[in-house]
Amino acid sequence: MTTARRTQKQRREEAEAALLTAAAELVDEQGVRALTLAGVGERAGYSRGLVTHYFGSKQALVERLARSAQSGFVPGLDGLPPGLDRLLRLIDGYIGGLGRMGVLNRVFLKLWTESATATELTQLFRERNEAFHADLYEDIAAGIADGTIRPAVAPDETAIAIVAQLRGIGMQRLIDPERVDTERLRTQVTGLWRTALEQPTV
Repeated sequence: MTTARRTQKQRREEAEAALLTAAAELVDEQGVRALTLAGVGERAGYSRGLVTHYFGSKQALVERLARSAQSGFVPGLDGLPPGLDRLLRLIDGYIGGLGRMGVLNRVFLKLWTESATATELTQLFRERNEAFHADLYEDIAAGIADGTIRPAVAPDETAIAIVAQLRGIGMQRLIDPERVDTERLRTQVTGLWRTALEQPTV
């Protein structure tokens, strides 16, 4: 019985992964407005009924896709204490990750852009931005508390500026990948934020 349950679980995971991949490819090619459950099923080689069974609706599918696309974008941060070092590693890793942008990463940026006009995406991406902002705010506040970041730095406004810059670089990379050299840019941008934030040593 245990083996049968495991096999069924594996089949479900494989089907869900195939459906998410198909949805990502379709959004990447045609945009979220053209996405349909039937189209996702057809691309993945399954029925529309199976897509509905696993995700329930297009809205739920898109939300799952957005969360999957952003998950683990900057590896190596788990376990690091909040503060300036983690913040700078995040900035550096985020821009570096843009240089290895795959379908899911492109889809996240495209969905994020569409959230400005597609009301079904607005709340989801407001939540994603708030979570990103909260992580950055925590690092900045911790850096101020431990003396590595200048006390005059405003955590809220600085976090907003960093989110805007990183997402903006992502959009430029999406539109004109040859123009945006992420390996050079990551060093430059990380250095600029270090200079702007770091408390000078006496």
